[in-house]
Amino acid sequence: MSLIDNPEHARRLARAIISDVAVYNRDKVEAGIRNDDIFKILADEIEEGRQHFLSRVAPDLASTNIFDIALVDVLIKRAGKIDSSIW
Repeated sequence: MSLIDNPEHARRLARAIISDVAVYNRDKVEAGIRNDDIFKILADEIEEGRQHFLSRVAPDLASTNIFDIALVDVLIKRAGKIDSSIW
């Protein structure tokens, strides 16, 4: 399988990976948002997702912040309905 070298395809991959993290860890996401420690609670899952992303994209895209932007867009923004002091 060839590495993804298209930035839009890399963004889609990152969003899909983070979406899976969110779906399979709903309780952790909710607790993390409520307690303002989501990145600590999901550290292992996020790192696993990041490594998967890096293994699938070309090196020039791997050095961008595409994965981190997807974290905010998918994981944090979608959790905006959860009651938390961070909002």
